[in-house]
Amino acid sequence: MDRTSTKVGVLLGAVLLIIFGAALLSGRSSSPREESSASASATSAASGARSGARPSGSAPTGSEEPRPPAKELLPMPLCWKGLGELDRTLSFDNFRQALEAAVAGPDRYLAGYLQERLTELIGGDVNRALQVVAWAEGAPAPYLGVYIEALKASDAVHNPKVVDALLKIGEDKGALLINRGAVLDALDTQKRLGPAQLQRVKALALDESLDSTSWLATRTIGRVMKEDFERTGTFAPYWKELMDLSEKSDDMAVRLLALEMPSYSNPILDGDSIDRLSKIMTTDRERDVREMAAFRLAVTEEPEKALEAYRNAFPTEQDECVRWALFRFAVRAAGPNALPLLRQFAAQDPRFAADLQNFQRLYAEGTVDFARIWLGVEERHDCLMEEGAPH
Repeated sequence: MDRTSTKVGVLLGAVLLIIFGAALLSGRSSSPREESSASASATSAASGARSGARPSGSAPTGSEEPRPPAKELLPMPLCWKGLGELDRTLSFDNFRQALEAAVAGPDRYLAGYLQERLTELIGGDVNRALQVVAWAEGAPAPYLGVYIEALKASDAVHNPKVVDALLKIGEDKGALLINRGAVLDALDTQKRLGPAQLQRVKALALDESLDSTSWLATRTIGRVMKEDFERTGTFAPYWKELMDLSEKSDDMAVRLLALEMPSYSNPILDGDSIDRLSKIMTTDRERDVREMAAFRLAVTEEPEKALEAYRNAFPTEQDECVRWALFRFAVRAAGPNALPLLRQFAAQDPRFAADLQNFQRLYAEGTVDFARIWLGVEERHDCLMEEGAPH
């Protein structure tokens, strides 16, 4: 039986909560001094408003003094006792001792500051980056999050030796799943993944025993694809592997995410992708995945071929929400050229007759681009868009 999306979400939430405990440590909030100052200012303002109130239209009396102009209150920077000494003495060699003291101390923000300093200490030094990888290998939270976040922001994380060291932890069946997932997160900032590296990450994404870590591996492929596509226009190698994941993974969350990831860069898909997406759109056992395949199909260099795929899928699809996805994404794929197909859909399923009239009206008014078309669409179907679902 497939694991449900709820179970996957809970598992992923637990992993991310522990991995990124450092995010809480690096947050910012007002100091007690700032809070008391703000409270006093609010109280003073309220008191002034009450005492200065007068009937509307009445003139000020001669006894009233002009109010001073409001002063801008700037937030005070956080300050830790002994920070100057810490900055003077902190080094890569004594960093872990300083972090332990910060975690054990009363100020949770200090560890976040040290995380930023660790990124500076690593810089482009590959040996230091490899040492941080070794620290992260068996580290618990919140240390794990500090090491990973500092590492992924450094220049050295892009070195092939560092990438290989991270992947080895991800592939280590004896390592904790939390740590294996964390190193995959550290790879998110890569500018590209070579063929061998891409295959290693894909293998982790296909490993059903990894639970939510396989989801993280899928996300890593998608995020690096976005980075590489925006820099160089390259997306085909990543998209090929994501398509494989959407067809071969037994984990619904992985299949769904694999199809979703191109949404963040929107590459134009070729005809071969249409054929594969058409099959997923008609055969996947999960409604969410079929909807996502319909969504993905809408950005293509061959809109007529996409319309034909929607035409073939509509009669055999029984779910109203998937049919609604086929209906609206046909418009996204071909604009007003999709209207004849929408008439066929409405004839087959009267629930979409009002939607047809809506799209016809919008195009008759001269609206062209889909973003504005979509703003004018009236939602008539009870198809809740959950997080991760197509929209």
